[in-house]
Amino acid sequence: CLTCLALGISRSLFPRYKSKTLTMLAPQSVIPRRLLGVFALVRKKRIISGPASDISMVSSCSSSYAPENHEIQISKVNQRFKPFRDFLTDGYGRVHTYLRISLVEKCNLRCQYCMPENGVQLTQKNNLLTFDELFYIAKLFVSQGVDKIRFTGGEPLLYKDLDLLIANVKKLEGLNCVAITTNGILLKKKISSLKNAGLDSINISLDTLVAPKFEFLTRRRGLSKVLESIDCALEMKYNPVKVNCVVMRGFNDDELISFVELTKYRALDVRFIEYMPFDGNKWNSVKFVSFSEMLKKILEHHPDIFKLSDLPNDTSKAYKVPGYVGQFGFITSMSENFCGSCNRLRLTADGNLKVCLFGNSEHSLRDLIRQNAEEEQLLKLISAAVKNKKKQHAGLTTQKIRKNMTGSYCLPPVKGCMVWHKPYMDNYSRSYCTRNLTHVNSEGDAVMVDIGGKKNSDRIAVGRARIHLGPAVIRLLVANKIEKGNVLNVARIAGISAAKQTSQLIPLCHNIPLNKVDISFSIDYDVHDIILISTVKCHGKTGVEMEALTCVAVAALTIYDMCKAVSKDIVITDVRLLSKTGGKSDYKHHEFQSIC
Repeated sequence: CLTCLALGISRSLFPRYKSKTLTMLAPQSVIPRRLLGVFALVRKKRIISGPASDISMVSSCSSSYAPENHEIQISKVNQRFKPFRDFLTDGYGRVHTYLRISLVEKCNLRCQYCMPENGVQLTQKNNLLTFDELFYIAKLFVSQGVDKIRFTGGEPLLYKDLDLLIANVKKLEGLNCVAITTNGILLKKKISSLKNAGLDSINISLDTLVAPKFEFLTRRRGLSKVLESIDCALEMKYNPVKVNCVVMRGFNDDELISFVELTKYRALDVRFIEYMPFDGNKWNSVKFVSFSEMLKKILEHHPDIFKLSDLPNDTSKAYKVPGYVGQFGFITSMSENFCGSCNRLRLTADGNLKVCLFGNSEHSLRDLIRQNAEEEQLLKLISAAVKNKKKQHAGLTTQKIRKNMTGSYCLPPVKGCMVWHKPYMDNYSRSYCTRNLTHVNSEGDAVMVDIGGKKNSDRIAVGRARIHLGPAVIRLLVANKIEKGNVLNVARIAGISAAKQTSQLIPLCHNIPLNKVDISFSIDYDVHDIILISTVKCHGKTGVEMEALTCVAVAALTIYDMCKAVSKDIVITDVRLLSKTGGKSDYKHHEFQSIC
């Protein structure tokens, strides 16, 4: 009996061995009828519950035993039940054990590399996966070998039943980890309920530690809330808390060391992510900072950092500064892809399975579920999608990747655009849309607009800029103790003078006689910023938007010049038009009323 049991268990655990192996190892006469049923049941425990016919087959295998046909019965079981995780293994032998589920398309930020300022058109609610559908799909994948699920978005914390979903998914046998990726704005408020529900791991997206830059990038305030959420997650004993930082040249590549320093006393895993190509985020090679360049910059400050060992499916190359509590790493999606060890699948909020982030091929599980399809049909669709997964980056070139990653969070390509490739642009192309840009002719050359046929009208434009000075500079400025003199008075004169010289500074602007130029300053003591507001008026044939913007830009530069001896960390940001009136079309930014 022990021999038979051992043979049967081996057969059930290693189903790819042909059934005749069992026959060769044990004579037909020594395999009791009941044990054949036990073997089939052991095997069945390792796969998803199949249709009723499968269960009846297992029963018939034990009830209809005869010495001369036992091998045939086992073969029938073999044909109906595929090996554990077979459905999630692709043509390159990669076993997919990690599922990322997007719960919502909504987000409470508007990151410039991710989403247009006014958001995107969201999928209708009835086309999104319901709570029951989400749980059903999660259960289906876990039954096939997925042992890690990450909930993403949009912003997953906007999903109202997230804690309940986590609590239910956490009960699934075989699931080892439930994680979320969040921007951290709401995390502090919800972390207790998520912890009680069984949340295992937290990733927080944060691209800058400078408040004005955060507001510029996300078009929202909230850096302090994100930092508080990180500390709160650490207090709740999440170890490590992963911080994801997309590195962009000219924006935050000067903050690499600051992020590394976060790991000195905190159990953080800061991961620097290479900027990836989306058409909607105006990707180009100038913004891209490679892993090797980032590592070189960090080595200049910390030459003694050492490499940590990475797990087989890790996306991050991990490093550590000796003596620091936490660690940092690099996700090298572009320069050194990790496609060879990829074990990830993605499910969109509207129920589409995506086997590669870079591909545009999607397979709707939602539609099958709502057609009351059998699990077997779903598994066949999933299996076919996984087995067709390409070797790397969906088999695409970088140019095609940019097109396919437009997705639901990026602007779609504009029809009617002509793309002109300039050889001097250093390996990236510049796009001109001749349908919308009045200062570019049909051949892509710059031209000055003829306004001779327009009527004169009263025109007003309001511009804004923000300059981050820091507490020390603000104190000196308020006390009028900056050595170069009265900063704001000089900045006001500079701004007014610049507005009158706009046509000399901006080549295609018309020389407009201005009726009024005014500039005001206010201090935001919470973040140690000065906010500059300009108002420019004229009676003419064209607007004065550029005059208003030039006014605040030059005034901000003047403040920088007068205060730079006190601090080199001054940042000018958020130069934008707040309103324009009197022309063919008026415009008011949503913040205009509250600011002005």
